Amino acid sequence: MNARRNPSEERLLAYASGSLSAPEAVVVAAHLAMRPANDAWVRELQAVGGAFLNDASPADLSEDALTHALARIETDAGAVRSPAPLNDMPELPEPLRRYALGPWRWIGPGMRVRDVHAPRDGDCRVILLRIEPGRETPKHTHGGVELTCVISGAYATETQRFDVGDLEEANDDVLHQPRVVSDEACLCVVALDGQIKLDGWLGWLMQPFVRL
Repeated sequence: MNARRNPSEERLLAYASGSLSAPEAVVVAAHLAMRPANDAWVRELQAVGGAFLNDASPADLSEDALTHALARIETDAGAVRSPAPLNDMPELPEPLRRYALGPWRWIGPGMRVRDVHAPRDGDCRVILLRIEPGRETPKHTHGGVELTCVISGAYATETQRFDVGDLEEANDDVLHQPRVVSDEACLCVVALDGQIKLDGWLGWLMQPFVRL
């Protein structure tokens, strides 16, 4: 697999084992819905893990095991599905159509965001981000993990291009400025932990107005 455009093997292993945080699992599930080959690989991992558990000795569960299990059930199987009127985007990958969506909010010229009412994990939540052609975000880093999966269109950073189905992993070590390079708007689903941190003096001025 191309490590630049797919989740890392460590993140896919965490997803397969059910240990990935619920918001990150939602974004990875959307990616897998658009990448059948990766989905098949994850299912193989789950099958191997299931066989291993059948042969393993019982172990004590952690205190939050039930919470994680219930969140994962909702993420994978859609145990709680939103009524159709609450999700008005049938073009979304199936894992995202299970959840209600908040209203679109303006966050900058040519940029809008809306909440995906999927399970949260502390400050980590799921959002949809839509950026018009030719627009770019302010240069920024992150307060924590940022997973971004492209649903339509394409964007490029200083070093890479991300097309439909591609997934970018970023953290507080990554400073980038995504720019839409497709002729159509770029729609992404993002698992965002905390707020983005805008860079430079312009970012310092804009920070109070950019709340994702």
